[in-house]
Amino acid sequence: MLDIEKLKKEIPITEEIAACRELLWNNPGCRHHEDAAPSEEPIVDIDEAEARLLRFAPYIEKVYPDVLEGIIESDLTEIPEMKEALAMDTEGVLEPVELPGRLFLKCDSHLPISGSVKARGGIYEVLKFAEQVAMENGMLTEEDDYSILAEPRFRDLFSRYSVAVGSTGNLGLSIGIMSAKLGFQVTVHMSADARQWKKDMLRSQGVIVKEYPDDYEAAVAQGRREAEEDPNCHFVDDENSLDLFAGYSVAGKRLKQQLEARGITIDEEHRLYVYLPCGVGGAPGGVTYGIKEYFGDDAYCFFAEPTHAPCMTLGLATGLHNRISVKDVGIDGRTEADGLAVGRASALVADAMESRLDGCFTVDDSRLYPYLAILKDTEDLFIEPSACAGFAGLKYIAEGQANVPAPDEDSIHIVWATGGSMVPEEEKNSYYIKGKMEV
Repeated sequence: MLDIEKLKKEIPITEEIAACRELLWNNPGCRHHEDAAPSEEPIVDIDEAEARLLRFAPYIEKVYPDVLEGIIESDLTEIPEMKEALAMDTEGVLEPVELPGRLFLKCDSHLPISGSVKARGGIYEVLKFAEQVAMENGMLTEEDDYSILAEPRFRDLFSRYSVAVGSTGNLGLSIGIMSAKLGFQVTVHMSADARQWKKDMLRSQGVIVKEYPDDYEAAVAQGRREAEEDPNCHFVDDENSLDLFAGYSVAGKRLKQQLEARGITIDEEHRLYVYLPCGVGGAPGGVTYGIKEYFGDDAYCFFAEPTHAPCMTLGLATGLHNRISVKDVGIDGRTEADGLAVGRASALVADAMESRLDGCFTVDDSRLYPYLAILKDTEDLFIEPSACAGFAGLKYIAEGQANVPAPDEDSIHIVWATGGSMVPEEEKNSYYIKGKMEV
């Protein structure tokens, strides 16, 4: 039984977290610091994951002709007008931020097929499962042209297997859309936080959607239980999956290539700061892992969480990881950032981030929609509320509050946009109007 009052006395930031205050937590265990833990053994093989994605590229291009060369990747877009707008006093809920350096948006909000960062890990895990099934049945080798997977004989094979996942929304979209395209039977267990349009979209593709009045944790647990009863069912475990983590980690390698293509070198004089919205932790954890592998100590990564669902901040700050939930400290877990509405952090990711993540910050829901509206006005880019959380971290870095080197004019800042392109027009408009009212 957790003694929360004792925890608050021993780790004072726990009280701030419990009060749902906006805050920055600097990770004392990050290996940038003198007391950092030694570097661990590799968690996943990034090159192996990318090689698998490349093998599947001919299949992806065949079934999704709009996906150029079958590569699921997003643009890295500089957003100078957004940077300029953030420096202005809006007299609203946003304080002006003078940010030294260049500001970019990593547009995973516009990733092909499922329009969110989950297209990285989610689609990768489904593809790996499909490869395994096809190979075990003697129908595929690594030397084959994987476009043959679009043939009816493979759909017949895959229809004898099923895929299941628990999700607040975006992971469910990625798993559901890709699994259904291949021919798997697929069930998505969705928590109360999931947006209705995401459920509707999945059902339109033949996906079984089971809804729960409880939170994300309950949906995942039920999905796991049902999958265990079916030997032909592959459960995508958002909390513990190394395959998801591997798919996300490829982003670090791809980001290095994108920066180099722009003539941008990351080193001691040209530092990289990355701001990643975080739910259970899989996507930002995998991306951070990849970034640290390819940029080392010249990159600084921070997770962004809602003040009402700061599971990773709480887990890392207390050292309890997944052994503590936001509900244990009296937080309701309710947030407009539906993709981040998670009460308990992934143990896998919390362990991996202990020596790799530079810190976490929390953001009040009231800031999300104004960021959304300003980005739309200045850069004509739409991202969903969850994806806007990263912008709240810029002030901590700009003002020198983080335990990392202060940025200068040669610094590169990347806000990781995690979703938004698949949001229906009516909802986009309502989000935008709400943001304009609060600026």
